[in-house]
Amino acid sequence: MQIVRSNVKNILILGASSDIGVEVISQLSKKNFFIYAHYFNNSKKIKNIYKKKIIFIKSNFKSINSKNLKNVISKKFNHNYDCIVNLVGFIDNKSYENTNIESIFNSLKINTILPMLIEKNAIKKMLKKKFGRILNCSSIGVKFGGGKNSFNYSLSKHCLEFIPNSYKLWSKKNVLINNLRIGLTNTKIHKKKNLSKRIKLVPMQRMASKEEIANYIINTIDEKNSYMTGQTITISGGE
Repeated sequence: MQIVRSNVKNILILGASSDIGVEVISQLSKKNFFIYAHYFNNSKKIKNIYKKKIIFIKSNFKSINSKNLKNVISKKFNHNYDCIVNLVGFIDNKSYENTNIESIFNSLKINTILPMLIEKNAIKKMLKKKFGRILNCSSIGVKFGGGKNSFNYSLSKHCLEFIPNSYKLWSKKNVLINNLRIGLTNTKIHKKKNLSKRIKLVPMQRMASKEEIANYIINTIDEKNSYMTGQTITISGGE
C-alpha cells in the first residue's frame, strides 16, 4: 500500500511498541508525519496515543530467514519512506560466558542485519526524491562491553553503529544517516531492577526520561537536520 501526502513525511519506526517508540509516536502526533509502525507484541498502546492515520506492520524478525526475506521486505517494508528510526532491541539475557552460536546469530539478525536490509531497500527511493533521514538507535553498552546479561545485545548494537562508506555519496542527495547511542533510560525494562548503584556511575546522577530520548530522535530525523550525517551521537548523561 503506497501512501502519498503532500508536505507530509512518511516515517517507518522499527520497534514502535517499545517505550521509547511509543513516546516518539506521541511526540510525532504534533508534527506532520504519516507513520508506519512496526511491532511484534503489542500495538494497542500505540493506537491509544496516536489519533492520526497510521499503518501497523506486524513482523516477528526472529522468524525471518534467507528464504522468506525478500518476500517479507517487498510485502511489508517496501513503502516510500522519508525517514526511518530503528528502535529494535531484542535482548536474550545472555552473558559472554553463557552465550552460544544460536543466541549470537539471533541477536545480530534481529537487531542489526534485518534493519540494515530494510534501510538499504528504502535508500534507493530516498536517493531518487533527494530526501531521506535514517537513525539507528544503539546502546551505551557498546562502550562498556555490555552488561552482565546483555553481551549479544551490545555486540549487535556495536555492529549496528557501522555506517557504510556509501553515506558520503548519499549525502550529496540529501540522504543522511546517523546513530544515536542511548544511555540509561527510565523504561519498563529497568523498573524492576535496583539501579541505584548504576545511576551513581552516570555523571548527571539520573536516568534519562523517555521524553528526552524521543526529543533527540525527532530532532535528528527532522528536516531541520540538514548537515549532520555519518555520526554516532551519545546521549548518556556524560558517560
